[in-house]
Amino acid sequence: MSGCTTGGCLCGAVRFELAEAPKTYGACHCAMCRKFSGGIELGLEVPPGGVSWTGEKNIGVYKSSDWAERGFCKICGSSLFWRLTAPGPMQGLLSLSAGSLDSFDGLEFTTEVYIDMKPDSHAFAGTRKRMTEAEVMAMVDAMEGGDQ
Repeated sequence: MSGCTTGGCLCGAVRFELAEAPKTYGACHCAMCRKFSGGIELGLEVPPGGVSWTGEKNIGVYKSSDWAERGFCKICGSSLFWRLTAPGPMQGLLSLSAGSLDSFDGLEFTTEVYIDMKPDSHAFAGTRKRMTEAEVMAMVDAMEGGDQ
């Protein structure tokens, strides 16, 4: 398998395989992601059902908000994912921690969210889509209303 379709936690108790190779990844600067990851959370979107887990019994889940939860290895503490729990067409969407991939080869850095919450000292080179907290929350609200 390609290194960008496989990955796992630091201790190896949790491993995964993606159904499709990702092409892009993004960064989140929100306070919860900073606390969960220890810095900027780099993640890649995985649709519901797009990941197969090995060692799933070692995944702990923390409900971090009314609309999302975070997964981590119960043994080594590695951050594994953020998952959308809000009802709607995107429910179950994962943002898989990009650092858990075996390789970043060929991935393009395309998006930064909560850009208005990033520390002043953090700045990535290049141009990409950047969204504020208000823009992200408007997108979540629109997704929640998608079924109604």
